[in-house]
Amino acid sequence: MARATFLTRMILFLGFVAIALMVTWTRAARAEEAKVKIGNFTFDPKVLKVKAGTVVTWINEDDIPHTIAAASRAFRSKPLDTDDTYSFTFTAPGSYEYFCSLHPHMTATIIVEGAASQM
Repeated sequence: MARATFLTRMILFLGFVAIALMVTWTRAARAEEAKVKIGNFTFDPKVLKVKAGTVVTWINEDDIPHTIAAASRAFRSKPLDTDDTYSFTFTAPGSYEYFCSLHPHMTATIIVEGAASQM
């Protein structure tokens, strides 16, 4: 009888662990995403608000190379040719100004707010 109780408890424990892992993996898989288009020597949108944990992807829709470089040096891409992309995950709240290092007049800002679980 004691062995059966132990096995029952062990099965229940492992079931709870499996559910907890599935919930964690599902949340990680649902990271928010946002896109910034590069075209006609501009970033669109010029100001983007996202939650912490969001993956922002830039896509170069222009005919010439561009880069993405944070003024704070928090991130920097290689030169992106037409249709190339660059992604960065914003984990910390704050305001991130960035520019194209090949065309410094191209500027924009990402504003990162606390994640929903932090609000």
